Amino acid sequence: MDYEAENENNTLGNTRKETDKKCRNCGGTLDFNPATGRLRCPYCDSEFDIEPEEVEEQTCATEQDFNDAEFTENFDWGAGTRTIICKSCGAETIYDELTLSSVCPYCGSNHVMEVDTKKTMQPAGVVPFKVDKKTAGEKFKAWIKKKWFCPSAAKKSAQPDSFTGVYVPMWTFDTDTTTEFSGRYGIDRSYTDSDGHTHTTTDWYRVSGTHREFIDDHPILATDRYDTKMFNGLLPFDTANNVIFKPEYIAGFAAEKYSVGLKDGWERAKTSIKALLKRNIENNVKREHHADRAEITQMETDFADIKYKYLLVPIWLSSFRYKDKIYNFMVNGETGRTSGKTPISPWRVALVVLIILAFIALVIWLNRNG
Repeated sequence: MDYEAENENNTLGNTRKETDKKCRNCGGTLDFNPATGRLRCPYCDSEFDIEPEEVEEQTCATEQDFNDAEFTENFDWGAGTRTIICKSCGAETIYDELTLSSVCPYCGSNHVMEVDTKKTMQPAGVVPFKVDKKTAGEKFKAWIKKKWFCPSAAKKSAQPDSFTGVYVPMWTFDTDTTTEFSGRYGIDRSYTDSDGHTHTTTDWYRVSGTHREFIDDHPILATDRYDTKMFNGLLPFDTANNVIFKPEYIAGFAAEKYSVGLKDGWERAKTSIKALLKRNIENNVKREHHADRAEITQMETDFADIKYKYLLVPIWLSSFRYKDKIYNFMVNGETGRTSGKTPISPWRVALVVLIILAFIALVIWLNRNG
């Protein structure tokens, strides 16, 4: 078959030689088992260790020098696809170019793609799944029960749709930072006016200085396919204890390649690191001056000795329906932390507003009649 003639965006792809390992007992396809960290046969429940390489130079991905990186650009996979011919059943399946691993829809064999010749990096490490599908559902139910503004009917009826386990690409960055800052801090004091009413005012003082801080494994999602705010709600992942990338770790799960390149990932990291530094500086100023508040208005940050890692991290994706609307959520596949969106009860919001207004009115009345 002439694949290029059929679709100019379609190419014939290859899978890793380690793909689709079979059970020695029954011949079933082995999947990675989050509960044990081993390969498990879903047919006979046999389990097998993930065999190390003959020469295992290191056990986890380590930081690489940012300035030495060869491939740094974003990668627009566009509408590109590739055809994988299953080595088990011979069926042809078309995947989009972002796909790094998937499962044959015909026979259930695992497909872990070879990194193509395009100028992209291969993942250096993996943070393996530790939370299985059943536990992810339990974590979701516990999470939604705690959402006070979510209607009770939604909490009772919300059932997650079928979970999808996905390894998503992530950059982590290390850097030494030096920040010159200026701003002010405030110390609150109370006084009583001539009518006997008590008031609080803030005395402000100028402050400036130099703040030095080492940033370790700062995470940046390396794809725009998912809601960044929702993903950030899953953090942290134990990126320091990743394992060297091996196809066996992602067997039975979907996995994606990065589309946000190293250079753009670092630009996004700088923005979020500066916000982190600002919060840390303000907290330090309050602590050092025994202040009640602090505002940093100007800061210049220098970044030195920048390092990075390219990792795959595990998430469970699902959604639930309430009143004909779909609400998406994610579960951290390592820790079980849940993040997502829920319906909001206007009655509960109104009740909280009324309670706040009543409290304010009570405080004003007490001040006037105290």
